[in-house]
Amino acid sequence: MPGVPSSFVPSDFPLPRPEGDDLARMRVDYSPAGPTDESPADRDLTPGDVAEGWLPLVRTWFANAVATAVPEPNAMVLATVDEHGHPATRTVLCKKIDADGLTFFTNFESDKGRHLAGHPYASATFLWLPVYRQVTVRGPVVRVPDEETLAYWQTRPRGSRLGAWASQQSRPVAERADLEHALVEAAERYEVDDIPVPPFWGGFRIVPESVEFWQGRPNRLHNRIRTRLVDGRWITERLQP
Repeated sequence: MPGVPSSFVPSDFPLPRPEGDDLARMRVDYSPAGPTDESPADRDLTPGDVAEGWLPLVRTWFANAVATAVPEPNAMVLATVDEHGHPATRTVLCKKIDADGLTFFTNFESDKGRHLAGHPYASATFLWLPVYRQVTVRGPVVRVPDEETLAYWQTRPRGSRLGAWASQQSRPVAERADLEHALVEAAERYEVDDIPVPPFWGGFRIVPESVEFWQGRPNRLHNRIRTRLVDGRWITERLQP
């Protein structure tokens, strides 16, 4: 699998076997079925699996991804929309999953920060391909309280905190040396470990309105189960692949 170290991929994972660079022939048939926490042969996902809500299943699948050594299991592809209505995607790290939604942290002046200020709605997808699963969450986005940002900030290594001060995220820079110089300046400014949270930095939370669970299956007959908020209550349905 391109970009994934082989040591992270289960030995029975059906890697695509391309002929040269022929993309048309690159595919995984998702057979045999993927791993599970219940049995060696993963049973089919059903609407009943989200009977207790979206959160328990997300947590179970996330734990499975961690146990299977999926690299960066908390990485999610975040989609936002700019002022022209044009979508933009990038990968960010989810730092909290709870009943309130998915939380990530960033520079408010970055592209995604500006997009969310103008259009506070987003979609985020976790792709755990070695275990044949992905989860997509969509919903409005809110800023997290300052005290929550501070609590997370204090868990970040010193270098990461200095990097947040040094980088004018999403803005052009002439040379990498300019970034490294900015990091040195930040380190000189904050010689002790008590580095404050930048005023332009903090957390966003996606509040789920729709959560879709995808499970890879042979012949492209994948299982898709979506639960979504309709008129104040959650509706669960199976979608065709």
